Amino acid sequence: MAQWWRSLAGAFWALDRVLGGQRRPTRFQNWVGRHPIKAGLCTALPPTLFFTFFFWLVSDEEESDNLLFAVIGGLVMGLVFGLVAASERLRQRRLKRLGIWDGS
Repeated sequence: MAQWWRSLAGAFWALDRVLGGQRRPTRFQNWVGRHPIKAGLCTALPPTLFFTFFFWLVSDEEESDNLLFAVIGGLVMGLVFGLVAASERLRQRRLKRLGIWDGS
């Protein structure tokens, strides 16, 4: 099982290198890596509020499923962006460990 996990991790980091993961992070990527929860909330909250308000305006009074769908969709979007931000944090730790970036 350990060999399978190492090969999967090696494939992930190889893909990361191809996509430019060995470059120094930008100032925005620095902020996202330091604040993954804030980044998830900042990217998920405005669309969630917009779609909740929109579905509230166009829905009938008996159909409350649209509002629930909008809120759940926003929470899922926040979770996805939060996980992407957490992976950016891991990438920055790896850059420090490899000596490519000093963390400034």
